[in-house]
Amino acid sequence: MSLQIITDSACDLPEQIVKEYGIEVLPFLVYLAGEEYADGVDITADKVYAAIRADQVPTTGQVPLDTFLTVFSKYARENTLCLYLSFSSKLSGTCNTARMAREEVRRTYPEAQITIVDTLSGSLGQGLIVLEAAEMVKAGKPAEEIIQHVQRRAQNNVEHIFSVDDLHYLHRGGRLKLASAVLGSLLNVKPILQVKDGLMIPLQKVRGKKMAVKRIVELVKERSLGHPEQLIAISHADDPKMADQLKALLQTTLGYRKFLINCVGSVLGCHIGIGGVAAFFVNDSYPVPNLTALP
Repeated sequence: MSLQIITDSACDLPEQIVKEYGIEVLPFLVYLAGEEYADGVDITADKVYAAIRADQVPTTGQVPLDTFLTVFSKYARENTLCLYLSFSSKLSGTCNTARMAREEVRRTYPEAQITIVDTLSGSLGQGLIVLEAAEMVKAGKPAEEIIQHVQRRAQNNVEHIFSVDDLHYLHRGGRLKLASAVLGSLLNVKPILQVKDGLMIPLQKVRGKKMAVKRIVELVKERSLGHPEQLIAISHADDPKMADQLKALLQTTLGYRKFLINCVGSVLGCHIGIGGVAAFFVNDSYPVPNLTALP
């Protein structure tokens, strides 16, 4: 029996990968200028960043319960196994909404096989886990093996190391204290942050973008497996030049050859603002490289 991979639009996977692997992506909601949009359906990250530049304040809402009910019910009727890989439950209520929807669907379809894994990740950290699951499905791996594998990955095994340009966006979203936000805006200070147990945690501060990129590379060297064929994901908040600089340094100094690069999507773009870059990679807490079929 086949396994259908489902995730949400916080995963930031490129559209061509989503289509190639048949991944079902459920949209978060974006609110802008009094209108409601479905992320990736009728609004794109470009529009969100343009709104931020125009001093508008876009906000987000979790994937609605009705969306989960519709999707889970469809696969239950088809007797298709589902694996939903969610955005971190510490940053959104979407994972809990999915669990509520699963229980509701099982009232009608008691045999529905719907597995929910909280990735405790976001952006391309979540995306790496989703992509690996989809590749395992394509390779014909058993559903049980795939589920066990992603559960291990979700236990702080995928590092998120990132920098942002302006901490006020994270403060506004309730993810950073005001004092830290104000300090980070002074003297061209750029914070380096990480994700642990699903939460954003400040790591240190450096001076300027070049130092931020350099420090991210140092942390990749310290924490990654060092396998030249493992996939390194890079996301940027509408700053492709910074992403290119990070990729070049990872290639020349650490020898990595495979990269997945994409812009931070609408969901997280609303919360981190413009500028900044992130690296996502597997650490040695579960020392199995995420070797990928991607070129």
